[in-house]
Parts: sequence; structure tokens; C-alpha cells
Amino acid sequence: MTHFSRRDFLAASAAITASYMASPVYANNYPGRPIRIISPYSPGGGADMVARMVAQKLTETMGWTVIVENKPGANSMIGAGAVAKSDADGYTLLITDTAHATNPAVQPKIAFDTSKDFVPITLIGSSPQLLVANPSFPANSLKEMLALPRDRVNGSAVGTGGSGSVAHLLSEMLKLKSGIDLVHVPYKGGGAALTDAVGGQIPLVINSMPAAMPFIEQKRLKVLAIASPARSPKLPQVQTISESVSGIVGSAWYGVLAPAKTPANVLQQVNAAIAKVLVLPDVKAKLATSYIDPLPAGPEAFSKFLNEEIARWQSVAKQANIKLD
Repeated sequence: MTHFSRRDFLAASAAITASYMASPVYANNYPGRPIRIISPYSPGGGADMVARMVAQKLTETMGWTVIVENKPGANSMIGAGAVAKSDADGYTLLITDTAHATNPAVQPKIAFDTSKDFVPITLIGSSPQLLVANPSFPANSLKEMLALPRDRVNGSAVGTGGSGSVAHLLSEMLKLKSGIDLVHVPYKGGGAALTDAVGGQIPLVINSMPAAMPFIEQKRLKVLAIASPARSPKLPQVQTISESVSGIVGSAWYGVLAPAKTPANVLQQVNAAIAKVLVLPDVKAKLATSYIDPLPAGPEAFSKFLNEEIARWQSVAKQANIKLD
């Protein structure tokens, strides 16, 4: 899989934005009415926070009227399905996350085509997953964990935010590539898994950086590894999973999609406007405090990234024989 560096994304975004601004199709009467951003989750989560931040800043900086509408359910598929059926006119957009790539891998029936029914506008940012442990766990890193006798590791429970989530697929990827026999324990949300790990009910959890960091900072959990391509400046001492088991990366990423066949000049305007928003100092600060690395990328780069994500998680799900009812 090709991993885009922050420099690559910023360069691509700048080039695309400059090109769009110079294009004669940039000037038109869009938007002539309010734009809806569909958040396919309940209020309060990462995707919803990003949606509301983008909507607010597009309203403030561009003079557009942008509202966020929550359509939660079915691991983002209800909201995504509503956008897939919407008019392709640029007035209904979708804020999406990693579930958009993992759902095709594990869900036997989806009411839309993840690739064909949407067109990417821009990737906004990502936050790597962390492998964390109760402080009593006998290893302080994944490298140490893999060096333990297998009878001390095999059978260890690893909690995630649910079956079919990126954390679940990462745990299966780790099992496949390392040979250790972890027992997946799905929770209805990552917060419950982290709470049980703190209480000692389970030894291990894979969860996103924003959710796990408060427990880490309070020393109620410890980090064994981070699932980013390179070490994070926020946790420079923490090894990546790939340093011990090559090729394992996974993040909670956020991006904006539109219904397929949305006019190209509309996509260009939205991409350019969001690129402008993402360099605002208060937006960068908000993302930083949420442990989200800004990775703006226009339609072409986001499309390539999304296709590779879908293919990667489909491969993992097939190898691990994961299918949800």
C-alpha cells in the first residue's frame, strides 16, 4: 500500500487548489442555497466534530450557509446511503471515516456501492490507532510482547469498539502476521473497552489516539505500539507496530465525499474552500488538540487512498474469514 506523507498531501492540495482557483469554471453561482453535510454518526464523535468544525469555518470564511445533519446507524451506512441517493448537485455532502473503507470488507449487504456511488472531494486528516495495555501487562512494548513465551501471550483478550471496526481488523492483521493468538472482544464503542482495560477485565485494547490518550496521560493505561507508518511526534518514544511486524498500519481518517456525478466545478470549489479552512490557525490547533494530523488531499489523491484502504481491509477480512450478519 502507498502511504502519503503529510508533505505529499500538502503539496498536492496546494497544487490542486491553485489550479482550481485559476480555472474559468471556478466562477459560478454555487452555492445558491444552504449546503448539508451529513454526519453518519451521533453528535460528539470524531467525524461529527470534524463535520461541525468544517461547516462553521466554511460559513465564516466563505460566506456559505453550511449545516450539519446527523443520520446515525449501521456503522455509518444509513447516513452514507442517504447521501448516495441525494441529488448530485453539491448541496448534500458526506463526512466519512475509516468505516467507509472497512464496511465493504465485512458487510455482506450494503445498499450502495462504496466506490461507484460517491466521488471523493478531499481527505481532511487522520489519527492513528494505538495498541494499549493495562499497566500490569508483562510487556511495555509490542516488541517485548512478541518476545514473551507464547503461553504468556496466546489467549490474551484484545478489546475493540466493535466487530468489523478498523481496530478489529488491525487485531486480525496482527494475529495473521505475527502468529500470536489474541482473542477479539468486541464492545459497543471503544470507550467501554478502554474502561475495562483500566479495570483489569481485559489486558489489551486497540483504539484511536483521541480516545486512548487521556488514559495514557493519567498512566491508567500504557502504550505498546502505534499503528502509524512512522513514529508520532506526539508519542516519539512509542514504537510503530510495523517496527515489530511489518506492514501493519491503521488510522481513523476523515474525508468529504459527494454523490457520484456531482459537477466537477462544484467539487473543485468545495475542495478549494476546505483546503483554505484547514490552514487556519484555530483549525490547526483544534485538530492538534484532537490528535488529528491534517492531511488535506484533493479528489485524485483521496480517491487513490480510499481505493487502497478498501482493498487492504478486504484482504484482511478475507484472510481472517470475517463476515458480519
